[in-house]
Amino acid sequence: MSFLDQQYREIITKAVIGKGRKFTQETNTITPTHRPSSILGCWIINHNYHAKLVKKDTVEIYGSYEANVWYAYNDNTKTEVVSERVEYCDTVSLSIRDKQQLGDDCDVVAKVIQQPNCLECTIDTRGNKIKVDVEREFLVEVIGDTKICVKVDPKGKVYEDEDWDLSISDEELESLDPDFLADNDDEE
Repeated sequence: MSFLDQQYREIITKAVIGKGRKFTQETNTITPTHRPSSILGCWIINHNYHAKLVKKDTVEIYGSYEANVWYAYNDNTKTEVVSERVEYCDTVSLSIRDKQQLGDDCDVVAKVIQQPNCLECTIDTRGNKIKVDVEREFLVEVIGDTKICVKVDPKGKVYEDEDWDLSISDEELESLDPDFLADNDDEE
């Protein structure tokens, strides 16, 4: 019995063929121009990233952000903001993967679950550097061609336009509210 005799069809379509998730915490060290006395604030801005499939089961996310630290120096008599660009590469293993994918032309979509965020900002024990603890989290999806198999119903009904009764019965017509579409000119 051949494949066609069994009334099955294979359909090639785009689908999510791989997924992965990665949470990262790291400490960045920033060197200010002055010896800090205290930390007044820290924020992360200008986050940019792109993702790339590097192996059949791994995606790398290359990104950067700016860590801005507002600190006091000179025995808390002066303040300054130091900004430093931080680059990173997160390797995300695909925990869900379709081993039957077709071809190598895949699109990678990376979604930020948690934007880079400052957890803690402290003065290093040596006193001349600032430590910034940052967290971030990504979800990645690999989209590619895949094959699905569907069963064809040989007794399936083919609908003609007249099979779809779109007419309104007298009961339905009588139940319509004629004031439903009120004239808006009365409100002006």
